[in-house]
Order: sequence, then C-alpha cells, then structure tokens
Amino acid sequence: MIPRYSRPEMASIWSPETRFRIWFEIEAHAAAGLAEIGVIPEQAAKVIWEKGNAATFDVARIDEIERETKHDVIAFLTHLAEHVGPEARFVHQGMTSSDVLDTYFSVQLTRAADILIADLDQLLAALKKRAVEHKMTPTIGRSHGIHAEPTTFGLKLAYAYAEFARARERMIAARKEVATCAISGAVGTYASIDPHVEAYVAKKMGLAPEPISAQIIARDRHAMYFSTLAVIASSAERLATEIRHLQRTEVLEAEEFFSQGQKGSSAMPHKRNPVLSENVTGLARLVRACALPALENVALWHERDISHSSVERMIGPDATVTLDFALARLTGIIDKLVVYPDAMKANLDKFGGLHNSQRVLLALTQAGLSREDAYGLVQRNAMKTWNEGKDFLSELKADKDVTAKLDPAALEAMFDLDFHFKNVDVIFERVFGNAES
Repeated sequence: MIPRYSRPEMASIWSPETRFRIWFEIEAHAAAGLAEIGVIPEQAAKVIWEKGNAATFDVARIDEIERETKHDVIAFLTHLAEHVGPEARFVHQGMTSSDVLDTYFSVQLTRAADILIADLDQLLAALKKRAVEHKMTPTIGRSHGIHAEPTTFGLKLAYAYAEFARARERMIAARKEVATCAISGAVGTYASIDPHVEAYVAKKMGLAPEPISAQIIARDRHAMYFSTLAVIASSAERLATEIRHLQRTEVLEAEEFFSQGQKGSSAMPHKRNPVLSENVTGLARLVRACALPALENVALWHERDISHSSVERMIGPDATVTLDFALARLTGIIDKLVVYPDAMKANLDKFGGLHNSQRVLLALTQAGLSREDAYGLVQRNAMKTWNEGKDFLSELKADKDVTAKLDPAALEAMFDLDFHFKNVDVIFERVFGNAES
C-alpha cells in the first residue's frame, strides 16, 4: 500500500489510528456485555466507554510499550489503562487477543467491502451509459485477435457490464462471509466468557456471531474474500486489456482521453499511450497475488497459530486499497473513453466483406451442398480476398460453382450489415432489463 495507488477513504480503514479505535470499541462493548450479565460493575463499563471514547490513542506510545512487551494487544491495553484508570482491570475479561484481532479484521474487511461495492456501482453506471450510447455502433468482432463477424461497441460494453454485475454479487457474498464476530476466549470454548458477550459485541459492531471459532475465525472465510477480490481484479484487467488493444495505432477504434498538456513519452512527442489501462493491468496482478497466501492461511495448526497474522497485515490493506484504486481508475477510463465509430467501420470493411463468410456457407448448405463442399467453395474465395486484397462479394459472383447455387442478388443480400444486429435489443434487455437509460 503506497500513496500513489491509494485513495484516502480506503486507506484510512487500515491506519493505526483506526485500528486502535476499533480495538477500543470491541473492548468497551465487551465490557458493556459483561456488565449486562453482572460479571463486572455497570459503572466500570460506563467509565471504560466514557474515558476510552474521549481518549486520543498515542500510536508512538503504544509502539514504545510494544517494544518491551513484544505483544501488540497487550501494548494497547496498557495504554488504554493509562486513560481509563482503575476500572481498566475489567477490560479484556475472559478474552484472548484473537477475539480482538479477528473481530477487528472482520470490521475492516466489511468496511472495505462497502467501498468496493460502491466502486462497482460507479463502474456499472459508467459502462451502462456508454453501452447505451454505442448500442448500435458497428465494429468488427475478433476471435484470436483476428476479424470474425460484426458486433457493436455497445455489446462489448454490455458484456463488461454483465461481468461486473456478477462481480458485485460476489462482493456482497464475500462481505457476508467475513462479517462475523468471535469473542469466545481461549480455544473458542467460552469457558471464561459468556456467549452473550459475543452476541452483544457483534450487534454493536454490525457483525454476526461466529457459530464456532477455534480461538480464531476459520480462514476459509478470508480465503473466499480475497479470492473474490482476485476475480474482480481479473475482470478489471480483461476490460483494460481490451481497451489497450483497441488503442493500438493499427486499430485505433477507441483510446483513453488525452488531456491538454499531457505527455506520452519523454523521447517521442507524438505518443499517446494507454497508460491508465496498463496501470490497471499491473494493479490487477498485485491483487491476484494476495489470493494465494489467503488460501494458504486456511491450514493452521490445531486451534490456532500465528502464521496467518503477518500475511493478513499485508494483504488486507494491499488488496483492498489496490482494487479500490484500480476500479476507480477503470471507471474514469470508461467514462472519458474516446470512441471512433468511423475507424470501427473502416476496420470492419478492411477485408472486403470477409466477415460474411458464414452466411454464404450456410446458404450454400441450404441450397443443397454438403457442408464440406460449401466450406471449400467459400474458403477458396475468402483466401483470394485475404491474400490478394480482392473483394469477397465480387469473387463469389465470379465463381461459377457458387453462382450455380446462389444467384448474385442472393449473394448481395448476405452482405447486409444489419443482419448481424437483429438481436441486439434482446441482448440489451437481458443485461439491463427494460430500462436501458
């Protein structure tokens, strides 16, 4: 997590100040829960909340204590006691460090998920707007990077919209997966703390009680969360890669907005590079890199070990902050994307109508030829067009074997571009519903 690729709201979730504030809230709510069942005095719980809530936790002071104690939670509790006074003896009653750390991590991840869901909403809005704008803008579809058949630029964007709509649903599920609270004490048996306290803290922190915790919350939950971030990052890279290809000089059907005064190269003043899309591609790699250690964190020793801790302290902020930045950047790219319909049409027409080869193939089979013979006839004319720059329709009309089955008028009808777009409305309704705008 570095400032260059961080946005303030997401980064603040992972700041030391936020960490200690959430730790305090967990401890204070636990004390209130203990007071409700008579384990500690109600007045003590009140003092803990009032004095702790008014305190400004000194990060440097906590770090100083930790250098001696070699334990971050104990260092915090020691500093909290400096603010609370004698009632601090009732703090952390029956709890273990993991109760604080795991519940805190759940709070962080759910807050991060809320921001990422909002990011996806903004990206979806941008994609929908541009998809509707270019619903019927013709462009050549490509498979293996090679011209295939016509599509529309709106359909390209609708495809991305549907992908990120699935991403949003996955993010909602991932949020639910990690939104659990564990206040169950050593090895998770509630021997020293009543389950009522866990339920109380969970409600106050906006979480659900963990059904069973082995001193820690099971890490399959977190593995699912970080895997979801990785999948979303991969979707972001797919769209960014599409834009990078479309911006290539030889294609130039769309490009990133190039602002006044922007420079593309220190050496070549003419350059306008897809740097934002390339940046999204690189950031996606970083997010995906966080998924594997999260998966490896699942297999811990017995009721707990600490091998997961160092991993999560890094991948938590790195993955969420990076994906937040990447999604916001991708939204900006789509929102300002410069689209060139004339270039799309020119590229579509570049190979003399070859994109109609399937229509001719099917017509020949319907006229009585075997698929193998029809394929051979179409391909030999297509290869002339490909290799010699011929016009595909003219070659077909000059081929007696073809015209023996299809007259010139029938062949010309197969080169109608609108044929390829007759079901665009159907697809748009599936993706966007009845309200496209």
